[in-house]
Amino acid sequence: MALIGYARVSTDDQTTAAQMDALRAAGCTTIFEEKASGASRARPELARTLARLGRGDTLVIWKLDRLGRSLAHLLEVIEDLRGRGCHFRCLTSPIDTASPHGTLVLQMLGAVAEYERSLIRERTRAGLTAARARGRVGGNPKLKQGDPATARRLAERQRRLYLLELTRTAEEWLPTVRRLRLAHSPARSWAAVTRAVNAKLPPGRHWTAERLRRAVRAFVDEGLAEPALLDKAPAMRGSVRGDDRLMVLVAGIARANPALSLRAIGAQLEAMRETTPRGGRSWAAASVKNLLDRARAQGLLSDGAASASPQGS
Repeated sequence: MALIGYARVSTDDQTTAAQMDALRAAGCTTIFEEKASGASRARPELARTLARLGRGDTLVIWKLDRLGRSLAHLLEVIEDLRGRGCHFRCLTSPIDTASPHGTLVLQMLGAVAEYERSLIRERTRAGLTAARARGRVGGNPKLKQGDPATARRLAERQRRLYLLELTRTAEEWLPTVRRLRLAHSPARSWAAVTRAVNAKLPPGRHWTAERLRRAVRAFVDEGLAEPALLDKAPAMRGSVRGDDRLMVLVAGIARANPALSLRAIGAQLEAMRETTPRGGRSWAAASVKNLLDRARAQGLLSDGAASASPQGS
């Protein structure tokens, strides 16, 4: 159960020395240091800090304003940590989510944050109403004019927000990806990894193989995950590769009943709860046909077998 510290200053001419000393004195074994404005969500070291925390670990900061850009943001981060089984401690405030007293203080802050959000919503609605009365509309004028610098800033902000969202859920998928892509020998295919990740999640939060691979690539680009995770899975000799398992399964269904249509084969795969090569749960006729064509090319089906139409007979 590690103590992970996070220290931040807003500008390059400021120093984190006092924060670092306090965090070390508190027993932090690892400390992430950042120079970025607290008003920005695009803080890569904060993303690395949150990704490093595992169940039972504690995030430690010197002052509350070092972490959140607002009270609402601070509580959002803390609630996410609690949901992952992590704790939070502030050295200069009576907040320690591992203690009943700290939890009570956190609940009081939550009530204040909700009041703040209500005021912000009220002011925003009043501002929009006044703007419309003057004939003004919302939006970014420079972005509407196609300004390249504005577009780049927006793209960077969206990338950082995407990274932070991935960090919030990393505990649900990254350990499985590491186990099957690094610890497992040979490395499993992305389709197999996706099935393993989705097996632990409710249907509404399932990944596709492409989305999962994109998430891992984003973590690798930020130095949050090992580049080897993206290495191509080696072919298995003497047995069936994970990607080819579906091809063999579909070929077996077609041989058992050559009269089945592509849609009927897809329906049978759905009944067996087999996910598509991309990790989806709904089988299209084209996906079945692609597997049948591959099976035929590898000699698993005769040329005249399984030539079913999408609609069937």
